[in-house]
Amino acid sequence: MRHRIGTALLALAGALAFAAPAPAQLLAGEREATVAPIDGIVAPGAKWELAWAGFMTADGMVGTDDGGLLFAQEQSNSIRKLAPDGSEQVFLSGVAGAGAVSIDAKGRLFTVERTCTDPGLNMPSCPELTRVVQLAPERRLIANSFADGRPLGRLNDVMADGQGGAYFTVGGVYRAAPDGKVSVVAEGSDVTTNGLVLSPDGRTLYVTNRQKIMAFDVGKDGATSNRRDFAALDHEPAGAFGGDGLAVDDQGRLYVTAGAGIYVFDKAGKELGIIPVPRPPITLAFSGPDKQTLFVGAMGAVGPDGKPWTTPKGVRNVGMTVYKLRMLSTGYKGRPK
Repeated sequence: MRHRIGTALLALAGALAFAAPAPAQLLAGEREATVAPIDGIVAPGAKWELAWAGFMTADGMVGTDDGGLLFAQEQSNSIRKLAPDGSEQVFLSGVAGAGAVSIDAKGRLFTVERTCTDPGLNMPSCPELTRVVQLAPERRLIANSFADGRPLGRLNDVMADGQGGAYFTVGGVYRAAPDGKVSVVAEGSDVTTNGLVLSPDGRTLYVTNRQKIMAFDVGKDGATSNRRDFAALDHEPAGAFGGDGLAVDDQGRLYVTAGAGIYVFDKAGKELGIIPVPRPPITLAFSGPDKQTLFVGAMGAVGPDGKPWTTPKGVRNVGMTVYKLRMLSTGYKGRPK
């Protein structure tokens, strides 16, 4: 079946929720993550708190106007919401293989639908085209193929362009214009993308490229130019993939999830510090009532038995944990992310 989930997972269905651990107490599978102060960004003594945990993904997240958090959950084909009170709810259902969420300043909500390409489905092929979709205020297909007719493939991340279209990553980085035309931002053997985000003024597009962060100038029509390396992830552990999720604050500083934690760079690409995370982080967003809480989605979770979450042999383990950290810095308030 198109979006089936292994029987063993269905038997264990339901979100896992845990109370925040006492200070200095590590849950199974967590690592020490003592947060050092970074001037104007993180205060001395700041500590991660547990916000959510589950055996399905919490990816491609974005803050909401009420201080909540939206995240994509591919395995349940839905967009979930973590409310300000910590409760979880289904925000939108029927989103085929939801991979990421982005909202522009006009409230248009975009996602990438990965359909049946999840490796956990163990399907030899996926006949349903993946696509870039606007979900709200009305549902609208943006694009499901490149200009030459090729299918988009297993899509990764998405960033609303503010003009009714969106940038997205799938190996390279591309733009789907409001009329559905897909153009190339960057691709080739030297490009392996993951996360992307626009600067607060919308004039720069940042995209991860393994151990580097690329930057592009953005014109009024959404077209990009002047590709360059903006920053380097110089403290990655051996074997780490490199950069994943991106976010910006109201000062234009860039936050990057990677193997070493969350890198913070100023507008010129100077590294300001690294915020360690209890688990490997892949996505992040500012939210909270004043947008001074940084949420991060990280791989791994604790099962009901208090041990690291595991799955039966042959079933993809996509358990994740969402942490939150009170910040001195403030997320950009001109748009959700």
